[in-house]
Amino acid sequence: MTNKNFYITTPIYYVNGAPHLGHAYTSTAADVLARWNRLEGKDVFFLTGTDEHGQKVEAAARLAGIPPQEFTDRVSADFKDMARVMNISNDDFIRTTEPRHRAAASAIWLKLQENGFIYLGAYEGWYAVRDEAFYDEDETEKKPDGTRIAKSSGAAVEWVVEPSYFFKLSAFQDRLLTLYEEHSGFIAPQAKRNEITSFVKSGLRDLSVSRTSFSWGIPVPGDEKHVMYVWMDALVNYLTACGYPDLTGPRGKFWPASLHLVGKEIIRFHAVYWPAFLMAAGLPLPERVFSHGWWTVEGEKMSKSLGNFIDVRPLVEEFGLDQVRYFLLREVPFGNDGDFSRKALIGRINSDLANGLGNLAQRTLSFIGKNAGAAVPPKGELHEADHVLLALGAELLEKVRGAMSRLAFHEALDEIWRLIRAADGYIDQQAPWSLRKTDTDRMNTVLYVLCSTLRTIGVLLQPFMPVLMDKLLDYLGLGAERGLAILETPLAVGTPLPTPAGLFPRIVET
Repeated sequence: MTNKNFYITTPIYYVNGAPHLGHAYTSTAADVLARWNRLEGKDVFFLTGTDEHGQKVEAAARLAGIPPQEFTDRVSADFKDMARVMNISNDDFIRTTEPRHRAAASAIWLKLQENGFIYLGAYEGWYAVRDEAFYDEDETEKKPDGTRIAKSSGAAVEWVVEPSYFFKLSAFQDRLLTLYEEHSGFIAPQAKRNEITSFVKSGLRDLSVSRTSFSWGIPVPGDEKHVMYVWMDALVNYLTACGYPDLTGPRGKFWPASLHLVGKEIIRFHAVYWPAFLMAAGLPLPERVFSHGWWTVEGEKMSKSLGNFIDVRPLVEEFGLDQVRYFLLREVPFGNDGDFSRKALIGRINSDLANGLGNLAQRTLSFIGKNAGAAVPPKGELHEADHVLLALGAELLEKVRGAMSRLAFHEALDEIWRLIRAADGYIDQQAPWSLRKTDTDRMNTVLYVLCSTLRTIGVLLQPFMPVLMDKLLDYLGLGAERGLAILETPLAVGTPLPTPAGLFPRIVET
């Protein structure tokens, strides 16, 4: 088993509003990958945090009637709380208002300047405050009321004229296209790779990387009338957490990042601007940028005007933490858009969890408690049905490993549920309750095979449902070692098993 480093990041969340379902989705997906790689024996560094500068934040703080720092302290604390409630196992939580980040952002600015990739000019063009993004004329359109918007996001744009420092993005067009060509997995999914490649092929203009029309940001070194463009500041967070500009410290070994997980609306910043900044600074590039889809709510896009932003914390309180985590990653293929509804969530909990895994675990373990001495039963001679189920379990690790490497969470879960359904069929067919009266040796073998199967299921589901799978593995009498390696050793016969309780209560809507 490898001890390779694995560095995974979420985007740092913008603090102009409260955390919602979309933020929880990204964090949960990253958490599942971090936990999976820990099970694989890798040295994992998992980063999340908040992006706290920019015109939108300054405006939101003004609206709230408090200073920007106080505003960002409040909202950042709310994001930390969301991570706590969702059981996100991040190793660091970075804030772009921290001194360590200001130092790193300033250092990379000076490095880009020293390398000849930043120059002073004047910006004149379309800017969307909501997106904190600059747009070319052909990326905007005029609405019937005469206002102009960005085609990609619908955000209002305004014509901006101000002095600005520029980054020589145009110098990196060929290098970026070579990167996409030679490292086909750098951008995923494929549709996003195609979109970004097309964007870069259409021509890159130099990027305005400073603003003078507001002050809430990191001052440009040596010219404090300017603050850094929020994306120049924010993207550097991934380096800050590794100790940049000193990458010789204990966290320096984690750069370059293994995976940046981002929402599809910010793929351009991560797949075009970020690698260009790193190339210009002479730094290694991340291995992969993966863009996932958006969640709608009952068919409607989440928006402030509709008032349908979903805070996951009440959902967790009502339905259970691991149940919500499972739903988010099972319901739709990762990378696609998904639709949230209470009906779909309850359906998954009742069918997959309560009637599926929960029922299998309870009927097996409670039967052992009452009829097999409350301990892992002895294994006798195996029949064909036993070999078939155990072979399915033995093959499962590689199938799940392959799906996880592609971030195909729904496929990994589908494979695990194939084993659960097979075990359900096996217990019905073997009927240990009948064998209790006629052949206790055979009964014990059947129960041993079921315990072994439940262990495989519990170990592989730990990243998705860490709390409840911990309980399941407790009920199976497992010790502290619960990594993937334990699947290579047989269950210890005679291990005492505690009295199990139901893992997944059914949800009944009144």
